[in-house]
Amino acid sequence: MVRALPSDVRIAAALIRLYALPLTRIVELTTDHLHHDADHTYLTIIRHPVVLPPKLARLIDDHLEEGSRHSNEATRYLLPGRAPGRPRNPAGLSDKLKRYGLPARAARNTAMMQALADLPPVVLSDLIGIQPRTAERFAAMAGENWSDYLAAAHPRPRQRFTEACVSGFDRTGQQAWDL
Repeated sequence: MVRALPSDVRIAAALIRLYALPLTRIVELTTDHLHHDADHTYLTIIRHPVVLPPKLARLIDDHLEEGSRHSNEATRYLLPGRAPGRPRNPAGLSDKLKRYGLPARAARNTAMMQALADLPPVVLSDLIGIQPRTAERFAAMAGENWSDYLAAAHPRPRQRFTEACVSGFDRTGQQAWDL
């Protein structure tokens, strides 16, 4: 008989895999980060609302409803900790994911590399709240070269002018400007 994964494990694993979120950010998510409209459920990551897949949205809603039935105190955390009103410990959540064969760091690294196939590092860093240099390092590991995108987004000045400004002389050795 196959044992079903607990809802907290499924939620954390999905958020890692879909959005490359670190556990430290996942445990800080509250019900204030969730928004529903007639068609979709949104999760606000940093300041960017993203549409949740319907199955994940239902899983989170069911998890929150189940938690409120078993607790005397309503919590605002999606994955509450043991102490009332406190978030879950990310290390404890990591250990629990590992017990179910779900290594969080490897899943997050894979998710970031896959996201970088579609997004420039600067966009991903802003979206999930990581340092731009971290996103650039992951892009380099993933073999993604966004130099064409950056060149189109920020045209560089003509090479001859740039060289003249730096050295004061053009390629032929002539002084580029009169002082």
